[in-house]
Amino acid sequence: MNLHITGRNLEVTPAIRDYVHAKLGRLDKHFDSVIDAQVILSVERVKHTAEITLRVAGKDLHCSDSEESLYAAIDLLADKAERLVVKHKSKTGNHAHQPHKRMETAPTAE
Repeated sequence: MNLHITGRNLEVTPAIRDYVHAKLGRLDKHFDSVIDAQVILSVERVKHTAEITLRVAGKDLHCSDSEESLYAAIDLLADKAERLVVKHKSKTGNHAHQPHKRMETAPTAE
């Protein structure tokens, strides 16, 4: 998974970068076909916002969260993204059924 981290009104330090990598690394254990992840961290006075856009095959998944602390916002964002990926994975699961020709026929009572 390619992970791009951008800061708005904020310098992304190596500590923040490592923290985001550690938290979002959990997504790979649930769903390994995430192609790209774009993380945007921003600060507006007291509100710290973290947003993520995950690119998976055929769809873009987006979520965001705001908190008073940047690390708390990243924690909540990682939890939301994990739930979103698990939900997407369950939706795209194989829902194929056996064709009627292959089903066993019930014996007829005589």
